[in-house]
Amino acid sequence: MARPNKYVGINNELNGGMTNIGKIIRDAWVFELIPETETCEGWNIAGIDALLQKVNVEWDKYGCMVSRLPKELFDRHQKIHNAAIEQARAAGWSGEVETGDEI
Repeated sequence: MARPNKYVGINNELNGGMTNIGKIIRDAWVFELIPETETCEGWNIAGIDALLQKVNVEWDKYGCMVSRLPKELFDRHQKIHNAAIEQARAAGWSGEVETGDEI
């Protein structure tokens, strides 16, 4: 089975968007690299990768730590990621996929 060459969009993701690409998009919303209305549906992998690079540049400014974000960004991060977790749990996501191999 061939991999799709276009991204399905964060609202159509598996596990309520709790994927690596979903995290990139939510972080891009936090840093206002794209508007929160942008789901990236139809984007190709090169576009997602370019967004990842921009997100990484922003995270590097804060040592890749949420606790080092300025208050405005911290508050945006909490709002966006907490809402995503709540929606994903309502869709049946539990987080076990991400932590299932940890002892």
